[in-house]
Amino acid sequence: QVHLSESGGGSVQTGGSLRLSCTASGVTTERICMGWFRQAPGKEREVVATTFTRSGGVHFYADSVKGRFVIPQDNDKSALALQMSSLKPEDTAMYYCAADPRTPEPGGSWHEFCSRILPARGYNYWGQGTQVTVSS
Repeated sequence: QVHLSESGGGSVQTGGSLRLSCTASGVTTERICMGWFRQAPGKEREVVATTFTRSGGVHFYADSVKGRFVIPQDNDKSALALQMSSLKPEDTAMYYCAADPRTPEPGGSWHEFCSRILPARGYNYWGQGTQVTVSS
């Protein structure tokens, strides 16, 4: 059983920065799909960023956050962070950390599996969410 807990949300002005953290327990594998999602009022939940290893590697970023948001490499393998910079009012949303121990088909791409296939199926484990509000 994987348990996730987010922290670090808050209110900032346009152009400000925030760092979200997700503490994960129950993760026993080196490779696991993890990601950040967000949902604004009246909108569907969307993928923000995903990764499949917390010790570095290729990360996926949605076009809307590319160049502004980064999953920093962290030696704490029980945590997943999201460094957000140059925040815009349209970034206002509830941000969720998610994880899923399912793996791609043999020979399949972890990157595609975590960023496209699993989001379509639905990640299995979610945190409670943390609110990010960006004012103009």
